[in-house]
Amino acid sequence: MDIFLPAQWFADWVSYQLLGLGKETYLGSAADFFIYDLIKIGIMLILINYLMAITRYYFPIERAKNILAKHRWYGLDYLFAALLGVVTPFCSCSSIPLFIGFVGAGIPLGVTFAFLICSPLVNEASLYLFPAMFGLKITLIYNVLGIAISMLGGMLIQRMRLEKYVRQELLQTKPKKKLVEECGGTTPNKKQLALYWWNEGMAITKQIVPYVVLGIGIGALIHGFVPASFVEQYLSSREWWAVPAAVLLGAPLYANSISVIPIMQALVEKGVPVGTALAFMTSIVTVSLPELLILRKVMRWQLLAIFLGITLTGVVIMGYILNAII
Repeated sequence: MDIFLPAQWFADWVSYQLLGLGKETYLGSAADFFIYDLIKIGIMLILINYLMAITRYYFPIERAKNILAKHRWYGLDYLFAALLGVVTPFCSCSSIPLFIGFVGAGIPLGVTFAFLICSPLVNEASLYLFPAMFGLKITLIYNVLGIAISMLGGMLIQRMRLEKYVRQELLQTKPKKKLVEECGGTTPNKKQLALYWWNEGMAITKQIVPYVVLGIGIGALIHGFVPASFVEQYLSSREWWAVPAAVLLGAPLYANSISVIPIMQALVEKGVPVGTALAFMTSIVTVSLPELLILRKVMRWQLLAIFLGITLTGVVIMGYILNAII
């Protein structure tokens, strides 16, 4: 069951009845997309930031950091983060609130990026739609490669020690001590705790909201005004440059995997190689201009560029491998 179905009903009502826009028009599609995503991501942003404020308060961050630093996990922490991304049905923008919460809770940066890459990349569509549409072999290869790319990308980012490029407000590690000081050295009561968690969550939410609105707005325009026929003519080539071209063409776009799969299926039916079509879809759902605008608010451009480079390189490699195998 889609918990955001009421939001979709409301978006449909505003777009097609209140505003009187046609369902088959680009403007109607863009308006519906904007309203729905704004409600969905707004609710998630507020809820997750509140829950992560509670987590930051109770979670023994310093102890967890020491455990992660002293024990050899042999990549299992990255695997767990990637698998968490698999079971969370988020698009690239929707996964950002949880990513912010992980960073604020003291989870290592590379592990959080493994989640951020994998959450939109390996998703509900690749698990239950791919087998019927493309067969079990393609499904298995795609999901294994997606998890591997997420883990390797996270490991590389962790190895480069890029924490200095994250907004320092998100890295507070002693909120309990801070609240005790605000309460005059006494233990806070339940009301003070609830108010503190709300203020902490809303402080981060308010910083991000303008970028969320801007990002979703750009995504809605792209979603509504870029027809599928524009893409088809550029991806049918079997030359070596087709996969990078597909990735570069898909990266600025914004859509979730469910909405872009019909386009990808049409491309394959028209002769576009499977690896090229999947690279195009993967670049859309993993990175997008709206996502980058939102992430720019929580990290500096150096880290953003590294994340973008690692992810797109992995997608290109995935496309070449699939084209070579299939």
